[in-house]
Parts: sequence; structure tokens; C-alpha cells
Amino acid sequence: MPSFKSGMQAQGWPQDVGIIALEIYFPSQYVEQHELEEFDAVSQGKYTIGLGQTRMGFCSDREDINSLCLTVLSRLMERTGIGYENIGRLEVGTETIIDKSKSVKTVLMQLFEDSGNTDVEGIDTTNACYGGTAALINAVNWVESSSWDGRYAVVVAGDIAVYAKGAARPTGGAGAVALLIGPHAPLVLERGLRSSHMCHAYDFYKPDLSSEYPTVDGKLSIQCYLSALDSCYATYCRKSDVTKSASASSMSLEVLDAMLFHSPYCKLVQKSLARLALNDFLRASPDSVSTKYPGLEAFREKRLEDTYFDRDVEKAFMANSMPTFEAKTKPSLLVATQVGNMYTPSLYGSLAGLISSHTVSSLAGKKIGLFSYGSGLAATMFSIKVSTDTSPGMPLAKLVTSMANLRDRLESRVKVNPQAFAQIMQLREDTHHKAPYVPVGDVSILFPGTWYLTGVDDKHRRQYERLPLLPSSNAHPGTSQILNKEAPVPSLAIGAATI
Repeated sequence: MPSFKSGMQAQGWPQDVGIIALEIYFPSQYVEQHELEEFDAVSQGKYTIGLGQTRMGFCSDREDINSLCLTVLSRLMERTGIGYENIGRLEVGTETIIDKSKSVKTVLMQLFEDSGNTDVEGIDTTNACYGGTAALINAVNWVESSSWDGRYAVVVAGDIAVYAKGAARPTGGAGAVALLIGPHAPLVLERGLRSSHMCHAYDFYKPDLSSEYPTVDGKLSIQCYLSALDSCYATYCRKSDVTKSASASSMSLEVLDAMLFHSPYCKLVQKSLARLALNDFLRASPDSVSTKYPGLEAFREKRLEDTYFDRDVEKAFMANSMPTFEAKTKPSLLVATQVGNMYTPSLYGSLAGLISSHTVSSLAGKKIGLFSYGSGLAATMFSIKVSTDTSPGMPLAKLVTSMANLRDRLESRVKVNPQAFAQIMQLREDTHHKAPYVPVGDVSILFPGTWYLTGVDDKHRRQYERLPLLPSSNAHPGTSQILNKEAPVPSLAIGAATI
């Protein structure tokens, strides 16, 4: 990992700013969606086929947003070997609020104490599932600005997505992602190729601060998601076509090697890829329609705003775009289908899934499109260009290696039956924001190196401890090895003596 001295170099902009390293964390337990269908007495395939979900990760009362973010940041820093003194900005994106004033970022600053580094800019960013992308944009802008002092930035996105009993519950999930941001990155955010769509809508929101559960207008949320996708894609295509070289092709799905989406549930991602194919179809020249879109000519007069719930259009373009989906989007859905909706980390979990499906040589030089959406609403489309340096020991090789065991980590989780899952969800509901409170969840099933909640005092101050790491300092959390429960563990106290 390159090191940077304090102070930005005087000559020109920092080059190739983007994601240098990535770490992902998800809970150590899950419920099978097909078993949940039977438990909920719904039709077979409602969750597995209708939503496109296989498993759903979830947290017991031992984990909260602070512990998730402590775990993923600790793992990123330990794996990369970057000292905390080399971080100049730390941004957190989350919608999981456990305090209306104190930010998750300030909790994470305890990890910086031994380094003596308190000069760290950034704070929490909140707007539904969009906060992680806003944090990423802020971090990249900082590195590219006159404010940059030569150090790295870190973005942490984390959430616990839980719903009340009913149709929305199987669209939950939980997890966190940490991104190391700086110049000379293997995943470079392309300058000038970013488009956003922001407007006011009540499609999903959390007005009841005493509950973890959101208020959701499902049909409106789908319409908002797809309309934001249309708007962002139109603007992105326009900007891309303005900046492209004379010999380059006009922007379309054909230009992208991969297309990633925020994933509330995987079936919506498949429909979203088809939506971009519909956009390309309506933008295509008349003489190319019959060649590229055989049998779809009858849809040529359709207006996008009239097609959000047009089943004929949806079915036709899902079929037409299936090869593109299989090649450019489905490989990114490993985490989404196995863990569920992680909210702010969702898009970056898709990035982790894409990386895990590639070798260094097959990923090098690729152009990746990404679409981020947060209800309320805020959305952005941007693109990443992958480095072509495939040399062993270089950042791209290290990044691919770090995600190589992602599937094994998912398979190492503990399966929980639906009845036990429902009981844990009820416990979370009953104890949400309770103080004082001592959690009762089983610590032994957590991954090695996981931070967990040990107690909340009568002033709502939270205390955490960490499970021991595996003997190998480079080992990921996510293993079937048995922990020594008697091993000493470090602890963190949030404004109070450690329990």
C-alpha cells in the first residue's frame, strides 16, 4: 500500500482517485427464504422467485449500527496495514439511528486513540439507502480538493434493515462496508461522469423514532426508484456522449462491462437492468431497432413515464436483456441474494460480489456503472474504471485477493430456523432503545474479530467488546473455527466505564 506524506503535492490534481481497498461485514446468522415462505404461510416462491432472495442475514440484540461499523473499520485497517494516523477523513453513511445527536463517526474515533490522531474530518450522512454514496462522493471530493492534506479518506456504510411482520419483512438484511479512498486507486471514479436526481417523496421513511421499522408505500417506492433510474441514466448518457472521443460509441449498456444497482431485492435489480435496456431502445436510431431489438418495434411509441407498471413492456425487455443481465449484473448479486438489503452498503456489497467473481486479469480495464438510490429521495449514477495494472502485490491484485473468499465467508454463517428468527426480531422490537439493558444474544456464534454490545446503562450509554481475531492477522471474519471463549478481549466504553 503506498504511503502519503502530509501535504498535497503542488503539481496538478491527485491522479486516479477512487477505491483502493474494500472490506465487507455481514451478520454471522441467516434464515432461509424458502423456509420463511412456509413459516409465513405464503405461496411457494413468493420470496425466492418473486423477490429473487435466497437467504437473509440478521442481527441479534448483540449488534447495533455502532458495532457493525467498528467491526468493518477494524478489519479494513488491520488487513491493509494502514495506520490510523494516515487517515485524514472518515465519512459514515447510515440510516440506522440510535442517537439523534451523537454520530457513529464519533464512536469510531475510539479506534484512533492509540495513534493520537484526532485531526479527522467528516461526519455521518443520512438519507435512507443513499448515505453511503453521499459519503463516498464527499471523500473523493476531499481528496481532489485544495483541502486534501495527503492522507487517505475512509468511507464506512452500515445499516440494519428490519421490518414489522408482514410482506416487507423478507426484504430485510444487515451489514457494513468500509472503503479506503485515495489516489492511484485500482477502482477509479470517472471524473465528470456522475448524474443525480433529487426530489421530495414519501415512498419510504422513518417518522417514528421509537421504532426500528419504516413506513413504506411499496408501489410508490418502485415508481420512485425507476423514475430516478431513468433520470440519472439520461443525464449520465448525455454527459458521457459530450466527453467521449470522436471514435467512441455513444453511451449504452453495450459500453459498460458491468452494471450494478442498489438492491432492495434482487428481482427489482433484474427489472432495473431491463429498464436501462428500454431506455437504450427508445434512444436508438430507427434503423437499428429491428436488429438490436427484434420483435419490440411495437413499443417504440411508449413514453417512459407510462411504463412503470406496464407488464407487457416489463416482460418484453426482461426477456430481451436477459443475456446482458446474466453477464453484467447477476455476478454482483451474490451478497444481495444471500444477505438481503443492507441499505447504505447495498451497492458496495454488489461491488464486492462483482470483484469476487473475477480474477485480476478478467477485471482489469473494465468499466463499471453503478446506480445508488435512497428513498425520500436521492439517487446518483456514476462509473468506475478498473486499473490495468495486474502485477502481483499491486492494489488491484490485493483488492481481488481480499474478496476471493467471499462465498466461503457467506457459507460459514449459522443457519437459524424461522421461529427462532421471529423470536429474535420480537426481542429487538421489545428492547429497542431500552435503558438500562443487558443483551442476551449468543456471542459464541459471532465471527472472530466482531465487536458486540455488552450493555446500555441508564443514561443510554453503550459499551462494546470485541471477540478475539484468528491467529492469522490476515484472516477474514467468516470461518467455522471454534473460538477460545476464555481468551481476553479488548473493550470500548462509550462515555461510561466498561461493563
